[in-house]
Parts: sequence; structure tokens; C-alpha cells
Amino acid sequence: QALLVESGGGLVQAGGSLRLSCAASGISFSTKTMGWYRQAPGKQRESVATITSGGTAFYADFVKGRFTISRDNAKNAVYLQMNSLKPEDTAAYYCHTQAYGMDYWGKGTLVTVSS
Repeated sequence: QALLVESGGGLVQAGGSLRLSCAASGISFSTKTMGWYRQAPGKQRESVATITSGGTAFYADFVKGRFTISRDNAKNAVYLQMNSLKPEDTAAYYCHTQAYGMDYWGKGTLVTVSS
């Protein structure tokens, strides 16, 4: 069974940066597409960025040029570098993958951006 654990959230001023990490276990990590999603209060969960097993990255339009997703297969970890943060980036951020025919989510890490 897969286990995803996020870390790195916190409170930051607008314009600042944070780096989120997701540690994965129980899966063949290097073969998996990994994703970051976020959910703001009262809103639906939305995709932020995805990285394939081959390292190709895809981004939501609202983070292009500001966020960078990366992975370290040796550490079974995926990262989200977030720069130029805006108050509207405030949300719980979740790591995601699919394995064993199921969706797996971490418990999330909270990012709060103050204006």
C-alpha cells in the first residue's frame, strides 16, 4: 500500500517562497507519475503540477513561471518549489499518485500566504 507524506508548508508573506516535499513509500516510485494538488477553503481540489516517470512536468496556468515540480527517484521524493507566492495560493497542498488501481493522497500540508 502506498503512503505519501507531505511537508514544508507554513506561513509566508506575499512574494515569498516555500518548498514542499512529498516522501513516498510502498510503491515503485520511479515508475509513477506524481502530482501536487491544492484545495482552498470552500473550493474544489485542483491540480497544480504533475511530473511523469520520465521527468516531464506539466503545470496549471495559474502557477506557470512561479512553481517548479521536481523528483528525486533515489529518495522516493517529489518536490514543489513555489516562488512569488500570492495570497490566492493559500490552500492545503496534497501529493498524489496512482498505484494498485487506486488513487493515493497524502494528508496535506497547509500553505498560508499573507498580503
